[in-house]
Amino acid sequence: MSSALLVCLMVTAGPCVAGIENAGYVDPGGMNLLLDAIAKVESRNNSSVTGDGGRAAGPYQIHRAYWADGTKFLGVNWSYEQASDPAKAREVVKAYLLHYGQGCSLLERARIHNGGPTGHRKPSTLDYARRIALVLETMNAGRL
Repeated sequence: MSSALLVCLMVTAGPCVAGIENAGYVDPGGMNLLLDAIAKVESRNNSSVTGDGGRAAGPYQIHRAYWADGTKFLGVNWSYEQASDPAKAREVVKAYLLHYGQGCSLLERARIHNGGPTGHRKPSTLDYARRIALVLETMNAGRL
């Protein structure tokens, strides 16, 4: 793991000093790579998965409150049952992370996905960020 990525993982509040973009991950804003990594970690890209005791659905393992926020930010009226639709779920996650993750690095946004609007400040989400970082590293290696 690169030193810039390790620095990013150690930051628990505020903007990341060495964002993942500085660790060699190139994507306009990196959001597409992040969304791919989240789906891989959460469900292995399986849209029919339910988890967390039946409280999370779809490829991104979205809870109802998350879905309500994301659809509100998008200005759409999609039912929670549509969380298993990969395209709609991706848009909801993107909207949620852009809203709550303003000024955050990609790994901080991953922590928000895992821990809610203030997830980037919760120590309990650091392991999740490490798992996302490993997937991003693998994805980046495959692009070389």
